[in-house]
Amino acid sequence: MNREGNLFIYLLLVGTMALWGGTWITGKMLAGSMGPLSASFLRFISASVFLVAMAWRQEDRFPGISLRHVPHVCFLGLTGVFMYSWFFFKGLQTVPASRAALIVACIPVCVASVSALIFRERFGPIRIVGTLLSLAGVAMVLSDGDPISLFESGVETGDLLILGCVAAWTGYSIGGRVAMQHLQPARAVMWSCVFGSLFLLVPALQQGLVADVTHSTLTDWANILYLGVAATGVSYAWYYRGIQAIGPARAAIFINLVPVFAILFATILLGESVALSLLGGGAMVIVGVTLTNRFK
Repeated sequence: MNREGNLFIYLLLVGTMALWGGTWITGKMLAGSMGPLSASFLRFISASVFLVAMAWRQEDRFPGISLRHVPHVCFLGLTGVFMYSWFFFKGLQTVPASRAALIVACIPVCVASVSALIFRERFGPIRIVGTLLSLAGVAMVLSDGDPISLFESGVETGDLLILGCVAAWTGYSIGGRVAMQHLQPARAVMWSCVFGSLFLLVPALQQGLVADVTHSTLTDWANILYLGVAATGVSYAWYYRGIQAIGPARAAIFINLVPVFAILFATILLGESVALSLLGGGAMVIVGVTLTNRFK
């Protein structure tokens, strides 16, 4: 690929990370106006409709799935859609968007660590240092700069919910590695959204989905469409294009920009203050993630 082509791909990936960084701001706004299950269902049903329509147009036929692959996408829908989105919206009811984004930024380290245990991947000294540095950064963020206090007062409920996002996405990533042996990535994402939406439907109805839809505002719908269409459908298409052009390892480095955009947007749009402990802990997380994923 020529220099101009690389520049376009880099800009596309930066745009993708900006969209993903914006999810914390729109999620925070939605968390204050409707229940977490309602917001989760509306986000992923809109994403499902968009992804199915896009795949149908590209393949010129309905993007079906074999019955033997249904358990794989059901697991992805349960972890990466149902569980992650509930933790996401429930946690954002009390946790600032910038803080939540930095906690979740340690996901690549957790995925690398679990992968090393399950798939017997080599986990050398540099990756160990990166993991410990990233986890120390999370502790710095959770404790507002005083990690010792975590042993005295514990972790706040909202922070535990955001840590639930980390656990859910780690499970999704590990399950995705198995699923990708049988399915194309875009097809796996699409069907995980479809099945995840189905898992969310009944609990969302029980928790007031109809009332939330009835009382939702234009701003709420704009946030839902942003999360479902822009930050899921469009951004995944852009990210996979980046992977095809420069490879998964180089594309994954851009993910470190997500918390940077989240903090920037939260400061500008939500008026959140950024403490030194947040910046310092966030820097430790990002450096740790880079070390863990750079030296494989």
